[in-house]
Amino acid sequence: MTIASATDGGRLAGRTAVVTGAASGIGRAVAERFVREGASVVATDIDEAGLDRLVRQLPGAVSTVVGDVARDEDARRMVEAAVERHGRLDVLVANAGVIPLMEITEATAEDWDRVMAVDGRGMFLTCKYAIRAMTAQDRPGGSIVCLSSISGEAGQRGQAVYGPAKFVASGLTKHLAVEWADRGIRVNAVAPGTTATERVARLRDEPGGPEYLAAIERLHPMRRLGDPAEVAAAVLFLASDEASFVTGVVLPVDGGYLAQ
Repeated sequence: MTIASATDGGRLAGRTAVVTGAASGIGRAVAERFVREGASVVATDIDEAGLDRLVRQLPGAVSTVVGDVARDEDARRMVEAAVERHGRLDVLVANAGVIPLMEITEATAEDWDRVMAVDGRGMFLTCKYAIRAMTAQDRPGGSIVCLSSISGEAGQRGQAVYGPAKFVASGLTKHLAVEWADRGIRVNAVAPGTTATERVARLRDEPGGPEYLAAIERLHPMRRLGDPAEVAAAVLFLASDEASFVTGVVLPVDGGYLAQ
């Protein structure tokens, strides 16, 4: 484990955050932005090498936990690490997920179980342990931001496995927001459109990938893919005190996709 010192000031100064799936993509962008805003970040992922690269790159406070959010013990360790290392947990960003693209006739039961394990069960477990920590600390309360998707708000082709898991993310967000609002815990989500992560970039080298990307760009009214940093900015808003009266929201960051 490597730890660097936090920056002074910022919208998350003095806060501790756990970011799951932080080795790449949106999770990495969130970790980077949170550090610049003064947070102490516990970055988690199954990709140990990716986490090591993150630690070397970030100029602010970050420590790591290698684990699988779908495993109860690993999810608990991720949250406990924040409390043990920094004394409390203020923010959870439940971002970890897998993104298969397939129609239902191509998908197997194993495909379904794998996606639901990470994107569904993993989000459930990390939220569960985060809420336990947030309610047990000296100053109860906190903010949870779940990563949903436009696929968790509307139907799309080729998303028969991934999309339903993101409907879980949107639904869990709303139910937890109502359940824990009176105990000082806000629960929101962002619903990104197609975002230029490393996974999406690899589609350009896969059969049918370039055609898929060209088609999906046309479906976004802004006629481009999102940038992970743009999603991270929305996550920061929901995590910060600027959203102090916001809970139960699924915020699209989608270039107008869901407005159609």
